[in-house]
Formats: sequence, structure tokens, C-alpha cells
Amino acid sequence: MNARALILAILLPLSAQAQGFAGLGQTTDGYTLPRRGENLAFPRDHGAHPEFRIEWWYLTANLTGADGRDYGIQWTLFRSALAPGNPGEGWQTAQAWMGHAGLTTPGGHFHAERLGRGGTGQAGVTTDPFAAWIDEWRMDSRAAPGSDPYAALGLTASGTEFAYALTLDAQGPLVLHGDRGYSVKSDRGNASYYYSQPFYRVTGTLTLPDGPVEVTGEAWLDREWSSQPLAADQQGWDWVSLHLAGGDKLMAFRLRAEDGDYTTGTWIAPDGTATPLAPGSVTFEPRATVRVAGREIPVHWRIALPERGLDVIIEAVQDAAWMDTTVAYWEGPVTISGSHQGRGYLEMTGYD
Repeated sequence: MNARALILAILLPLSAQAQGFAGLGQTTDGYTLPRRGENLAFPRDHGAHPEFRIEWWYLTANLTGADGRDYGIQWTLFRSALAPGNPGEGWQTAQAWMGHAGLTTPGGHFHAERLGRGGTGQAGVTTDPFAAWIDEWRMDSRAAPGSDPYAALGLTASGTEFAYALTLDAQGPLVLHGDRGYSVKSDRGNASYYYSQPFYRVTGTLTLPDGPVEVTGEAWLDREWSSQPLAADQQGWDWVSLHLAGGDKLMAFRLRAEDGDYTTGTWIAPDGTATPLAPGSVTFEPRATVRVAGREIPVHWRIALPERGLDVIIEAVQDAAWMDTTVAYWEGPVTISGSHQGRGYLEMTGYD
């Protein structure tokens, strides 16, 4: 069975449509489940958790070029367990890996995908030193010995028409979402472990068809792992990470289901103090859609959080930021207007 088939076996089961986006609502027999009250520990939890069914290392960056234009990049490494229990070694390993890279400009969107098998050296994550990679794509720690490995990173990826090489330096602490990293995803108790490093300053170079562009900006790294993050009837999610002009940040998501949406998130103060949001306290209202990849995709949203005086409009920098990958979704940078100014990233899954 080749790497693509292995990924499809875990991410696209035949009953996926009845099990949430890409099968993330599957049953969890034999896999470990997140438990409330467990303390996350670092650098240990920067690494892989093969006893859980799925996890990801996911970074987005809002960038400004020396040409004055807005850009965005995405770098994601997914790990999926193909079976519970001992992950095995070499080509017999029960771990599959998938990498996604995206680069968005006001005039277009580029993306690429890598698929790999764990245990062969083609893809993986180490904690000492920290490194995450698939093929030639890499996220490597540049941090000083004894400091958190995420304090400074190098990041590279490339596709047939694009590449990027960035350096990232954290200006604030790690942020735990939910109850000390235990993030609830439904009224039925589905949950994940979830934390972020949302305080990166970024410098580097984008390589585009018309040449290189020097960029600066800000980035947000998410880490999440679980064995059943969605309920079976949740079709997908709308997720935002917003950098607000005053220094505050907001992570929020809406999980869509036929019997009602589940919304929550985290308000992050400039010093990194995190306040979890009560379910239902943040609202997502789609305002306009466009036709992308044969689907109606909402690329213009109103997001409100009354307890913080937030009532904003977010708009895509590039409407056509579609990731036409093995598991397809929309992912791209947004601008923020209304009660607050700023910029951020929007991800939307499960739009068929």
C-alpha cells in the first residue's frame, strides 16, 4: 500500500460523510482520548503522540512584502495513526504523514502537498532538538539551549511555482486553549489537546514566478492532537486566528452541525494571558460567498464577541485560496475592519 493509500485509509473512510470532516468523528476503539485535568509538559508535548489517532503542527503567517503587498503562508504537518497500539518500525509502521504548504498573494494562490510513511526517515518530529519535516520541507528550532524550542524557528517549503524560507522569533509565551489545553469541541464532550504560539515575528523571502520578495510580518503556530475531535454529525469548521491592532489576539471556531453550531475560542491579551470563551459567546455570520472549486465558499464574515466589544468584518485577501489537496479545504489570510483593525487567517473545512 503506497503512502497516498495509507493517508486515504485513515482520513477518508467510506463512511466519512457520516463522521464529520474527513472522518474526524470516527469511533476511537483502541486509541487514547484526551482527559480533562492532564497537564501539558514542554518540550515533551511539542513532539508526536502516536497513541492518539491524529495530530498536526500548523503555522500561518500574515506578511508584508518589500513591494508593499499583503501575503500569507501556511505550513502544516499532519500525523495519522493507521491502527491503535504499537506504531511499529520502518516500513511496517502504522503512522502516516501528510504535509501541506500554501502561499497566498492578492493575485493568486499556490499550494503543494507531500505524503509520507513514518519510520523511514521521510517524515517525522523530534524534540531534542526540535524538528518537524516531510521530505525537504522543514520546521527547525533555532532557540538557544535551555529555552523553549518554539522560541525561535526556521521554516521552509516549496512547490512547483513557489517557495519560502522564513525565520520566526517568539515575542510572547505559549498559550493553552480551553481548560489548560483541554479544548472541548461539542456539547457531547468531544475534545482535543490544543495550544498555540501566536506571538511570532517573521522575516524571510518568498519565491514567486516573477521573482523573490523580502517579507516581514507575524505568525501563529497551532498544535493539536486527539482521537475523535469532532462529533459524528459535525460536518466541518470555520476557524480564525486574528491579530488585532491593539496587541490582543483571538482564536475562535465554529463547528457546524445540522442540529446547531458549536462556537468557542480564546481571547489572548498582549502579555499572553489567555481567557477561554464560553460556548456560544462568539458568533460567526457569513456575509458573502464566492464560487470556488465548484463550491459556494463564504469569504466575507462578521465575527462578534460582545463581552470584549469586538464586532468585526473579515475579508479574504484572495478569494480563491483553495487547498486542492487529498483532503480539500479553504485556507487564506484575511483583513479585519470594524470595531478593531488588524489581519489574520481563516480556515474553512467541510464545504462540499
